[in-house]
Parts: sequence; C-alpha cells; structure tokens
Amino acid sequence: MFKSKPDLRSRLFFSHAVVMVVGLLTLLTIGKFSSPRFFVVYLERIERQGYTVNQIQAQLVQGFESAWARGALWSLGIGASTAGGLSYWMSRRIVRPLVQMEEITKKLAEGQLDERVPLSDIPEVNQLALSFNRMAAELEGVEQRRRDLVSDLTHELRTPLTVLEGYLEGLADDTIRPSTDIYNLLAKESKRIRRLVDDLQELSKMEAGYLPIEAKAIDVAPMLEGLIRRFSEQMSGDDSPLLQLNIHPPLPNVLADPARLEQVLINLIGNAIRYTPSGTITMRTWTEEQKFWFSVEDTGVGIAEEDLPHVFERFWRADRSRDRNSGGTGIGLAISRRLIELQGGDIEVESVLGKGSTFRFWLPLA
Repeated sequence: MFKSKPDLRSRLFFSHAVVMVVGLLTLLTIGKFSSPRFFVVYLERIERQGYTVNQIQAQLVQGFESAWARGALWSLGIGASTAGGLSYWMSRRIVRPLVQMEEITKKLAEGQLDERVPLSDIPEVNQLALSFNRMAAELEGVEQRRRDLVSDLTHELRTPLTVLEGYLEGLADDTIRPSTDIYNLLAKESKRIRRLVDDLQELSKMEAGYLPIEAKAIDVAPMLEGLIRRFSEQMSGDDSPLLQLNIHPPLPNVLADPARLEQVLINLIGNAIRYTPSGTITMRTWTEEQKFWFSVEDTGVGIAEEDLPHVFERFWRADRSRDRNSGGTGIGLAISRRLIELQGGDIEVESVLGKGSTFRFWLPLA
C-alpha cells in the first residue's frame, strides 16, 4: 500500500516554514554567541580611551543579553506570524487555480466542454490556464465537428436511402414494374452512397494525418494538357461549356504529390462543369515569388457573397447553386482544401452570383 503524499499546498507551506525556521535559528545562534563577544570588545575599546568599566562590565553584558533576548523574542513572534501568514496566503494563491483546473477537468470528462479556467495574475499559472483553455476549446471544436458530421452524414444518406427503400418496396409489391430505367436509378443511388462513404473515409484519414503525401518535383504541363483533353472528350454536346487551357510552357517544376494534385484539379474542373451549363471554363497557371498558382475559372451560376466563407465546409451547398441531384457528395472541396494544405499550399475562391466562380490555389516551387 502506498502512503498518501501531502498536497502541494502543504508542501509549499512546509518549505516556506523551513526557510523561516532556518533563518531564525541562524539569527539566534549568531546573536547568542557572537553579539556578547562583540559587545565586550566594544567595552575594552572604551577603556582604552580612558574610561573605567571593569566594575560594571558584567552587569552591562548581562543587561545587553537580556535586552537582546527580549528583542529576539519579539522578532521571533512577529517574524514567524508574518512569514506564516504570507506563506499560507501565497500557497493558497498558487494552489487555487490548480484546484479549479482539476474541477474543470472533471467537468470536461463529463461532457461539459464549455467550461474554462479563470485567468490568474501569476504569469506562470496564467500561461498554464491559457494553454488549458486552448486545449478545452479545441476539444469543444472537435466534438462540435463530430456532431455536425454525424448530423450532415445522416441528412445526406437519408435521401438516397429513401429512394432505394421506396423503389424496392414498389418492386416487391408490384406497384412498380421492373425496367432498365428503374435498375439504373437504383444503381445510381447505390453508387452515390458508396462515393459518399469513400469520400468520408478519405477525409477522415487526412484529418487524422494517416494519408501519406509523397511530394516531389514535377512538370505539371503534361498533367494539365491531359486533363483538358480528357474532359473535352466527355463533353461532345453543342451546349457543353468550352474548356480552355491558358499556360505558357516551359513551366517551372512544382513540389507536389502528382496523384493528389490531379485529384484536386479533377475535383475543381468537375465542379466547374457541373455548375456551368454553357460558356467557358479556363485553367490558368502563373508564378509569384516561390508560389506556383493554379486557377479554374468558369462562367457558370456562381456563388453568393454571403455563402463564400462556407464553400470549403463539409456537405455545404448553397440552394441557388448546389443541387444534391447533381451527383456531388458535398465534401469534394473540403477534401481538396485539405490535400492542398498537406502539400504546403492554400486555396481560395472568388465568385459573383450568376456570373461565375474562380477557384485558385498555390503550391511551393520545387
């Protein structure tokens, strides 16, 4: 069995008391043995000046010792009381925020994530409180994102599951006749659910730091030309938007993961095509200091100004420009932003409702 150790308050008070006792003992020891001798030396010095104190020397020394003892006693009482009171006050002042932190830790463990430690006027303790509050805020944010993710995921899955359930029940009770269109619709909703699950799995890996990024120096010109060619072949209709590539080879090498960079570009081009019924979609590149910029500009439906801060949030769609039936999962831009950040870059967006959008991001030069 382990014996219980004294708490911090007791140890602080005990340490202050030890320092006080050592100081007082030193004072008493020096005063008891040294002060009378110094006084006798002083009397002998007076005698050498022509005064006679031999007859009363013993009485003077005794009187000095008595006076010094009374003074030391008063000093001991007042000093000990003052030191003890200050030690107790200081120990309480240091321990109080630590006790509050312990209580708030218990509340955090119980799920009360909005609790915070009050700030202290002791710099070191105050720094500890700030760090603790920062940790609590991050935990609260993680919990809020978890709740939002569960809520959004539930909402996103409800639509395809409802469609599947309705058609399967209709096929089971013969209210809906089986046909190729029905089976294609069921397959489309199933693929939508699978795509959503795959995107969520990838996003969770990125946020947890489990997604490897193999950055290296690459020439992006062949990749950009290949993407434009691939998407152009898929849009053969007369009313399809026109895809353009505006680059000026030779381009400098970019430090990036080729597969992840291509994933981001496919996502941005795919979004531009999805929300640009007609017009043009232009991909541009340029350099700025040690940054290599990519941009995808379209003349599509655009995004309202008040919605721009939410573009890269998971499952976000503005009602006027995002349609759940368009085939997107609602987290492609969140994945793109995280992939760019993992490669040391950043992404931003500009848009005017009804006129089009510009998504641009940069990666470091190799």
